[in-house]
Amino acid sequence: MTDIAGKAAVVTGGGSGIGMGLAKELGRQGARVAVADIQLAKAEAVAAAIRDAGGEAIAIACDVTERASINAMRDAAIAALGPVSLVFANAGATSFTPLVDMTDADVDWIVQVNLMGVMNSTRAFLPGMIAAGGGHICATSSMAGLLPGWMPVHVPYSAAKMGIIGMMMNLAIELRPHNVFTTIYCPGGVASGMKANNGAYRPDKFGGPEPVAEVQFSGTDKTHSSMAFFLPEDVAPMVLNAVSDNRPFVFDHADQRRLFAETYASVVEACYDDLDQWHARHGVPQGNPTGADLID
Repeated sequence: MTDIAGKAAVVTGGGSGIGMGLAKELGRQGARVAVADIQLAKAEAVAAAIRDAGGEAIAIACDVTERASINAMRDAAIAALGPVSLVFANAGATSFTPLVDMTDADVDWIVQVNLMGVMNSTRAFLPGMIAAGGGHICATSSMAGLLPGWMPVHVPYSAAKMGIIGMMMNLAIELRPHNVFTTIYCPGGVASGMKANNGAYRPDKFGGPEPVAEVQFSGTDKTHSSMAFFLPEDVAPMVLNAVSDNRPFVFDHADQRRLFAETYASVVEACYDDLDQWHARHGVPQGNPTGADLID
């Protein structure tokens, strides 16, 4: 079990959307919360709301694409709240622009915020957790990362979010001896406002603020037309429950099990079926192929 009450927690991207929901729920459950966001005014508003509800919270400006900014945020959080044992690496950016229409800056923005932001945040806080003998890192991925064929016109985003899954699953093995746990949250439809607000906080080094493209789904895609969107305050208790139970994954839409089976699990299983048939046709012992056997 991972305790929430009485612990110091950091939430990146905590000024709005899912991060705001997580920060407020952490405060409600008794954690001391550092609300980190590239837009300080929004972080301050969330921290104030937590304090007004009787919790303890501070706001810190942070750009997760800058290691120096994350390190400064870490130091400020520890100075104000004590050793941080809960990190919610949640900051994200989205895009619904076709890959062929994206500039280098567009791609770099999505990858740096979503993938490297989680990597940078994890690396900043991990040594302290290991030294303290425990902690928990919860990274916000996406169903677009677990199911890359689910949402079209989302190439760099899906790649970055899938990278988070690989990162956290591998890190979990590395951290077993240290009593530090990882949880991967894959939102499957949350009214976070990220798409609408996204362009406002895009730094100059990535081309500066600009509107993002509207969502465009294919004409035959029925997946999203009737999808229910939860509010951040709906999903935050689910995520904290998974963190408390040290679960490696947490989702929020039970009806997406079918999508997982049809668009991912069945595709992977079919590859193993094909491989079994290949071995049977060529008389190759399972688990003992030679170099020649790998070439058809």
